[in-house]
Amino acid sequence: MEQLIPILVAVVALVLLAFGVFALLARFYRQVDQGKALIVNTLKSDPLVTFTGAIVYPIIHRAEVMDISVKTIEIDRRGKEGLICKDNIRADIKVTFFVRVNKTHEDVLKVAQAIGCVRASDQATVEGLFEAKFAEALKTVGKRMNFEDLYKERDHFKDSIIEIIGKDLNGFVMDDCAIDYLEQTPIESLDQNNIMDAEGIRKITDLTVTQNLKTNELRQKERMETGSQNLAGDEAIFRFEQKRSEAEARKNKEVSIAQSREQNEAQRIANEEAKRTLLAHEKNSEETLVAQQARERAVLVAMKNKEREIAVEIERVERARQMEITTRENDVIAQQITRQAEIERQKREIAEVVRGRIAVDKTVAEEEERIKDVRAIAEANRHREGMKIAADAEATQLSTKQVRAAEASEEVAKAQARQRLVLAEADLEVADKQSRAKVRLAEGTQAEASAAGLAAARVREADAKALELTGAAEASAIRAKMSAEASGIGEKAEAMKALDSVSREHEEFRLRLDQQKVISLESIRAKRDVAGVQAEVLRAAFEHAKINIVGGDGAFFERFIRAVTVGQSIDGAVDQSEVLKGLMSQLGSISADDAPKG
Repeated sequence: MEQLIPILVAVVALVLLAFGVFALLARFYRQVDQGKALIVNTLKSDPLVTFTGAIVYPIIHRAEVMDISVKTIEIDRRGKEGLICKDNIRADIKVTFFVRVNKTHEDVLKVAQAIGCVRASDQATVEGLFEAKFAEALKTVGKRMNFEDLYKERDHFKDSIIEIIGKDLNGFVMDDCAIDYLEQTPIESLDQNNIMDAEGIRKITDLTVTQNLKTNELRQKERMETGSQNLAGDEAIFRFEQKRSEAEARKNKEVSIAQSREQNEAQRIANEEAKRTLLAHEKNSEETLVAQQARERAVLVAMKNKEREIAVEIERVERARQMEITTRENDVIAQQITRQAEIERQKREIAEVVRGRIAVDKTVAEEEERIKDVRAIAEANRHREGMKIAADAEATQLSTKQVRAAEASEEVAKAQARQRLVLAEADLEVADKQSRAKVRLAEGTQAEASAAGLAAARVREADAKALELTGAAEASAIRAKMSAEASGIGEKAEAMKALDSVSREHEEFRLRLDQQKVISLESIRAKRDVAGVQAEVLRAAFEHAKINIVGGDGAFFERFIRAVTVGQSIDGAVDQSEVLKGLMSQLGSISADDAPKG
């Protein structure tokens, strides 16, 4: 056992030493989060770079942490600082670059040696390092492309920026870039004295005017085509509405006819239903009245029974109260007797000599009290019987009156119900007869109208047949006449062809003379009719006129004749001239159009 003690001590010492070593290692071991790098300056020439963790001994080691996660750098150029494109159009642009320290030992050491771990982890320091370089690359790529190409080839624009900047940035690496905002710089933000801005303003104005003209042309074309389509659509809709209106008119006509027929039938059925309803209503009213009267009678009987029970109960209570009063009085009397007995006993003890007299007095007093009790009980019984008889008499009298009144009301109600039933049956009979009369009258009117329409239709049919026959006869006569005239004209034309030139001229001259003769005769006849009408007008005008002839040697008459002659000449000229007729008709239409306005 003593030999094992050194071994156990050695084992315990080794365990304690191992535990201490592990505790020191755990105490000095330093871990780092994802997105960070740990740089440990040891006694060696090159520092130790780790991305997970390492043991850092105090005094002999120094540890620094560098942020190697992705950082964003925004380049925003707007207004006068905007990006100038190849076509000298300035663009407002905002680009976000995604930069991080490359996750390699060499790049981390390069960044740490160049700017330090703290500055490399600072966002502002990183932006200050790369902002100028990124802005220069952005300007270089923008100058290679036109403004429209920036929109059309955004991916190419972005790839060109990444290509110029490069992937290696002295330990940093650019993952990607994103174009957040890209728009044309407003013209009011451009400098007209700048050569490039002036060129850009000219191109923007030229493109804007051209596009506006094209847009206006397309809009006007759209308006024209839209108006044409709307017009065609309106015409089609108008025709459709017209056809629909005609169809609706026919439908409404048929519907009104059917509705009238259905209304007549419904009125007849309604009258029959009203008759049955009125009879049922009167029957129900009668039954209701009988039931109501029976209910009122039962209520009255119940009320009387209740009043009778109340009276009996009151009598019972009064009797019990009287009995209680009597019992109380008897108790009082018994107490008094007991007290008197005690007094007498004391008196007997005091004076035995007066016992006989006290016994006599006691007997007399007891007999008097009994007499009083008998009298009180008899008086109470008489009073009770009297109240009971009076209550029974009053209840009987009131019940008899109410029963008589109820029977009288029942008889009156029955008489009124019978009277209303008779009146209702009479009204129903009158309504039924009136509805039948109206139906007969409507049928007669309908038959009369149908007969008149049928007669008119037959007359029109006969007139149409007669007109057809007359037209056919006239057409046959006209056809025969025209055929004869055509034959005569044809024969005359054949005869004219056979004539020589002298004979033809003579025949034409004769025809012209005949035509002029007919025209002259018709003109004379028309003038004669006009003169007759004018003379009649003058006669009517001068019939009641007062004429004063002024002037000597017939001057007034000559002027009058001259005026009449001029009027006749104008009328003749108007009748013979087609131009004057057209002018007069136009003047007449103008005056007719202006007449309502005046």
